Amino acid sequence: MSESVPVHCPACRREHLYAAPSYPCACGAPVAPPLDPRGAPTAVAHRVWEEQWVTVRCASCGRRGQWPTPELGCPCGTVLRVPVAKRPTSPLERPAFHSVTIRTAVDAVTAAALYLHRLGHRDIRRADQRPPSGIGLAARGILAQVDPTVRPASVRDVECLWLTAMTDSSTCVYFSLAGYTEDARTRADTLGVPLFVLDLTGIPRPVNSPADQLDESGAG
Repeated sequence: MSESVPVHCPACRREHLYAAPSYPCACGAPVAPPLDPRGAPTAVAHRVWEEQWVTVRCASCGRRGQWPTPELGCPCGTVLRVPVAKRPTSPLERPAFHSVTIRTAVDAVTAAALYLHRLGHRDIRRADQRPPSGIGLAARGILAQVDPTVRPASVRDVECLWLTAMTDSSTCVYFSLAGYTEDARTRADTLGVPLFVLDLTGIPRPVNSPADQLDESGAG
C-alpha cells in the first residue's frame, strides 16, 4: 500500500487524502507510483495517450514498467492528475566500454549487447518476440532493438518497439546504424524512447535526451 498524500482540488477547493493503487509486477511484487506530497495536482482537460502512463521501478526485482498515471475523481466532477515523485539517480561507476568494429549485423548486435552489459544488465538474451525490422535483445526490465540496415529507423519502428515494451512492462532502447528519420526522433522524444546511433567503431552515441539520461544513469 502506497503512502497517502493530501490532494487539493483547484476547482472546488475540496481536500482529499489519496493513495496510489498498486499493480502486480511481472515478478509478482506489488508496485505503486511514488507520489510527490509537495506537488500540485492538475485538472485533466483532455486525455493524451502518453500522459496516461508513468515509468515506475519495482523495488523487488528492479524491473521498470509503464503504469497508469495516478488520478483522482473529485465529487465536483473534476479529474485530478496526482504528481509522481521523481527519484534522483546517482552516477554509477561502470567499467570502460570495450567496443567491437562493426562489419556485419552480428557485430552490431554484439556492440549493443556489450553496451547494455556496461549499463548494468547481466542477463542479456535474444528477445522472445521478433521485431518488424532488425534484431531484438532483452534483459530484465528492458527491451532493445538493433537495426543494422542502411535505412534510417522510421516512426513506426519506434512506436512498435515502445508498444511491445509496454505490454511486457519494460523500458526500451533503440540502436541504429543509419540513424533515424526526423519524425522518428520527434516521436521517440514524446514516448521517452532512448535512441542511439552505432558508428562503425561499435560505440553507441546517444542522439536524444532519453538516451543521454540512460547513458548517465545506467540500469538504475
